[in-house]
Amino acid sequence: MDDDPQVLKSIKGDLRNRYRKSYRIISVDSAQEALDALPELRNRGEEVALFLSDQRMPEMNGVEFLKRAKTIFPLAKRALLTAYSEVDAAIKAINEVQLDYYLTKPWNPPEEKLYPVVDELLDEYTANREAGYRGLKLIAHQNNPHTHEI
Repeated sequence: MDDDPQVLKSIKGDLRNRYRKSYRIISVDSAQEALDALPELRNRGEEVALFLSDQRMPEMNGVEFLKRAKTIFPLAKRALLTAYSEVDAAIKAINEVQLDYYLTKPWNPPEEKLYPVVDELLDEYTANREAGYRGLKLIAHQNNPHTHEI
């Protein structure tokens, strides 16, 4: 999420080019729009693997957004997009929301500056999610003999 439509379009395109086969990429125009959508995603049983937020946004800054988003999806990885001059915000985010990574703008070429970071974060998320696996849920008719065999 980014407040600049061109930056949002660019990063969304880069992420979709690389990850659309394995992940659904959702982009929104505002932090509040994202926060409003998160409870519905959770209620539908969906997971969020990664939040990537710009630090400078009109309604709230990226650190505040990530702090609120973390309460809804605490296992999601969190990355902050900052300008070179906003390193203090990234340090604050590391402390306040256990930020996993911060990226500086511009992130071009994405093959060098964006994709390796996102790959690592998604790999960590997947590894942690699989480690938390606790069982299998069987959905079947309770009176069916094959259900009991399984």
